[in-house]
Amino acid sequence: MAGFTSRVVYAAAHVVADPEADNRAGKPAVLDWDATLRFREHLWSLGFGIADAMDTAQRGMGLDWSATQELIRRSGAAAKAVDAGNVPTLLACGAGTDQLSAGAHSLPDIRAAYEEQLDVVEAAGARVILMASRALAASARSAEDYLTTYRALLDQAANPVILHWLGDMFDPALAGYWGSADIPTAMATVLELINANPQKVDGIKISLLNADHELELRRRLPAGVRLYTGDDFNYPQLIKGDTTGHSDALLGIFDGIARPAAQALQALDRGDLQTYDRLMNPTVALSRHIFEKPTFHYKTGLVFLAYLNGHQAHFRMVGALETARDTTHLTKLLHLAEAAGVIDDPELAAQRFAAVVA
Repeated sequence: MAGFTSRVVYAAAHVVADPEADNRAGKPAVLDWDATLRFREHLWSLGFGIADAMDTAQRGMGLDWSATQELIRRSGAAAKAVDAGNVPTLLACGAGTDQLSAGAHSLPDIRAAYEEQLDVVEAAGARVILMASRALAASARSAEDYLTTYRALLDQAANPVILHWLGDMFDPALAGYWGSADIPTAMATVLELINANPQKVDGIKISLLNADHELELRRRLPAGVRLYTGDDFNYPQLIKGDTTGHSDALLGIFDGIARPAAQALQALDRGDLQTYDRLMNPTVALSRHIFEKPTFHYKTGLVFLAYLNGHQAHFRMVGALETARDTTHLTKLLHLAEAAGVIDDPELAAQRFAAVVA
């Protein structure tokens, strides 16, 4: 694995369902482990780190905590096989609270749920991503409730973590996260947490699909704390940066555009901005289509792309989410993927597309 030198980049990876299992909505997730891990090896071979057990892997949308634990353990073992001395760079995994039932819980119970998952991620050797919590969003009554919970988790974490700010377009249950629906107010709370604990925060991943908010937060972060863009609409410019700095990246779209994105990032490492733009910019229309409203169904488009490109043998998903986008959406997705240079084998993609439409 030859990683990128000028940016820290994680691709959030999808999971491959077992097509023979009952993966209907509400059923325990059953994965095709061989195909799931092969896809991670594919991303590593291109130079990406992997952000696993995240919303791209259908956390909160079909991937239950039992399957998530197994995913973290297996991905951790696979990362050690690739490079035992460099696992946190190769793999970061989400620690959340989704073993709790839906609705409000006490703050001690939420903290305990986080701690259970944090222990699983650390045992796998991966960097911890403290995922935004539906339970905390439902239970917190003030910004101080967020600060109290996160301070305790940062104290417990063995190594610097990645914080996770996911907008409600990705998950409506996270509306008002950090204690306010007003983004500047919420940002002030995030900065208070980070400024008090910069040595425990590797960076923060922000997914608000608003470049201005990201640039404002990036400008105000303390030295040494990274801004990982999660903006699947504006990522080329945010990663390329300007005279004021650049964003690193933790992006779901890199799951689907890995090959041209890797080539673009290699060009960026060389300082070849013209090649970077030529390769990366055409992917934006595809990404904006995959992440169109309802944004949280973007996973369907990523799995469809993986199927078209031969990374898995079927178009089936945990929770039966292959049905979440209609034929019109998938048809446009194929055309945009072709225009973006994302399709590796056009003949195979055409055959598989025809089979799905039929």
